[in-house]
Amino acid sequence: MEQIMKFFDEIVTLFNLHVLHRLEHIRVSDVLDIVILTLMLFFVFKFILDKRAARLAKGLFVVLIITILSWILDMKAIMLILQNFYQAGIIAIIIMFQPELRSALEKLGNAPLTNIKHISNISNDTRSSAFIANSIATITETVCNLALEKTGALIVIEQETKLGEHIKTGTLINAQLSSQLLKNIFYNKAPLHDGAVILRNYRIYSAGCYLPLSTNEDIDENMGTRHRSAIGISEVSDAIVIIVSEETGRISIAHNGELKQNYSYKSLQKELTKLLLPSDNKKNNNKSNKKREETKKEV
Repeated sequence: MEQIMKFFDEIVTLFNLHVLHRLEHIRVSDVLDIVILTLMLFFVFKFILDKRAARLAKGLFVVLIITILSWILDMKAIMLILQNFYQAGIIAIIIMFQPELRSALEKLGNAPLTNIKHISNISNDTRSSAFIANSIATITETVCNLALEKTGALIVIEQETKLGEHIKTGTLINAQLSSQLLKNIFYNKAPLHDGAVILRNYRIYSAGCYLPLSTNEDIDENMGTRHRSAIGISEVSDAIVIIVSEETGRISIAHNGELKQNYSYKSLQKELTKLLLPSDNKKNNNKSNKKREETKKEV
């Protein structure tokens, strides 16, 4: 019993010495330092998981283990090679993953302003929910009609990240969103049908726009230019991109560098509602949709 008590006394003593004693001298700057470092490590970890850098991270982990073993076993030749590898390796990694690093930095630069704007526009979201719901219905109906006709289309819905540099590559329209106008733009003999339509504030702002192609090597080789462009713009912005395949009529959505395919009318409307409407207003939107269905049945 005495030994157990001594053991616990030693633990308490060590805890007071190495934890409580250090906490007494902690400064605000130390706390801030820890928080910032934690956030940096979190975003680096997330960046590695979301990108093809995950495979590189596994390789570097193996190299690190070999380095530790060579240091323990005093293998001088391997240590010499690995030291040179680490000196040049960091520069090589930056060059190899320049597109991914640029994308991450662009999103990081937009994030703080996005959060501030989101907080300031909470009341506006409530007032505009019906307008957004109507826009979603128009987009869904148009896209499904284009899919039935196998008319290729690329529609970019701008969010917080502004797409001014891509808007300039097309023809400025700035017209009210309508199914007829979208169909005319993507008509296969129309001059602007090959480019992308960019919606800003749910208006047809520009058409015939050129988008950056994705540099992701993991994309299916059978993917065409429309799908690669959609993924490319979603990698460098928070835009939501809808694609209609000209060959198959398949409907897809690109968002945050990911492509989801094979949408139907209901699943497309559900996905757009989830991405574009605030969660607090989804219930109200569902109620309004039920009322519309009941009104249609009565008519």
